[in-house]
Amino acid sequence: MALPGKIAALGDIMQLAFVPEDFDAAVAHWTQVMGVGPFFIIEGIHLDGMKYRGEPTNAVFDLALAYWGDLQIELIRPRDNHPSVYTGEYGATGNGLHHVCILVDDIAEARRVCEEEGAEVMIEGTFGTSQAIYVDAGGGPGTLVEILQQAKDGPDLFGMIKAAGVGWDGSEPLRKLG
Repeated sequence: MALPGKIAALGDIMQLAFVPEDFDAAVAHWTQVMGVGPFFIIEGIHLDGMKYRGEPTNAVFDLALAYWGDLQIELIRPRDNHPSVYTGEYGATGNGLHHVCILVDDIAEARRVCEEEGAEVMIEGTFGTSQAIYVDAGGGPGTLVEILQQAKDGPDLFGMIKAAGVGWDGSEPLRKLG
């Protein structure tokens, strides 16, 4: 059980995220070896108001999402070398974990809790009306926590991706979105 007021008390982990050195090989591993899929890719993402360590950045990335039961798997491919948590000191992690993600209803409260615990906000921005921050509580790569307040007014993208994985027959392992 998470201690009240601590980062873990903000929500359960709903996602494991990776920034593989070889994106295509990672998709092949997850779909062919692990049997997780299909992955849905969104290309050319740039968060509105995106900041890295408080400074604006023009970082662009692709991400692919699939579900392993109730757990979302995210594969990220940076498109450039602009400062972000996907390049530099936080960049490709080989096959290791890059970050976990939790969903919250109040991102401002989550940010307050993180700051109280000394976690540095590394990335912040919005995607549509969803808001996200990535915090580093002091452990470096593999220990970043993405905190996401999902849009309430859009389609249930995560639900659609999860439903596509139920009974998936291995066809079309990587499907384009957006």
